[in-house]
Amino acid sequence: MKVLLAKPRGYCAGVDRAIDVVYLALEIYGPPVYMRHQIVHNKEVVKRLESRGAIFVEETSEIPEGAVTVFSAHGVPPQVRQEAEKRKLRTIDATCPLVTKVHIEAKLYADKGFAIVLIGHKGHVEMEGTMGEAPSATTLIETKEEARTIEIKNPAKTIILTQTTLSLEDTAETIGVLKKRFPEIHLPPKEDICYATTNRQSAVKKIAPLCDLFLAVGAPESSNTNRLVESAKKHGCLKAYLIEKPDDISDEWLKNVETIGLSAGASAPEDLVQSVIQYLRRRGVSEVEEVTTLDEEVKFTLPQVITAEAKDKGVGRSILEKHRF
Repeated sequence: MKVLLAKPRGYCAGVDRAIDVVYLALEIYGPPVYMRHQIVHNKEVVKRLESRGAIFVEETSEIPEGAVTVFSAHGVPPQVRQEAEKRKLRTIDATCPLVTKVHIEAKLYADKGFAIVLIGHKGHVEMEGTMGEAPSATTLIETKEEARTIEIKNPAKTIILTQTTLSLEDTAETIGVLKKRFPEIHLPPKEDICYATTNRQSAVKKIAPLCDLFLAVGAPESSNTNRLVESAKKHGCLKAYLIEKPDDISDEWLKNVETIGLSAGASAPEDLVQSVIQYLRRRGVSEVEEVTTLDEEVKFTLPQVITAEAKDKGVGRSILEKHRF
């Protein structure tokens, strides 16, 4: 058997930044450091941070007054920030800058009197944050079927925004339906689906037709990882599965398989991918070929507040250097 290993895969710049923010906060302030929601959607990453003294909660009310608190890469609605301020929490915002972009768009256009059609997954934590910026102006839809029935009173004063981790093709179809029904509807100057989502789906699209089996390493809650599985199926590999760890692989999946496609969602660390490869080698894989569609060189600066404190205390030099432009 052979593995075609998609590149790019795994951590994106926003996830890498968010995780490093937590490690840096632990170095500066010491444990515990609280996180509202999982910093990223990956159990292994969460487990590693917990072992260092991070504590994950779902509600701000669960955090002791005055505690150091990190907001996850998915972003939070304004009311969470307000509650944190009332509880005198020492907050550090690890929201991905590309998610922040969508938040800014939502507030900006709502302030201009626009209605917002937001394309995304109902119940996803990123959507909670984005909708919180302009709840009365925003209507959330998931599918092109909903786009065919939505009523828009004034298309010329309506804008389409999207979750950052959607399927490129499905989202394009949904937007196409809306543009056909409402030609005057607006789109933001630059698309909202993030570069990493785009790049990982493109890499999977390239290898999927060559594979008998496709595996995406990531968490079931991870939107972008689920989209990799969908992309593989759509582009020729019907046996496609999301796995969190090597033990999730069924021996039944490997029967009569010659070529396995492998990628990872934007929240999955590379060592998990390598552990899957080692597992597959023990099951008969003799060759691993990395298939590169492009090399990513994107990186984001760390929040200024934590950078300044790290420098003052002389800690986290390797993390600071990693995120320095």
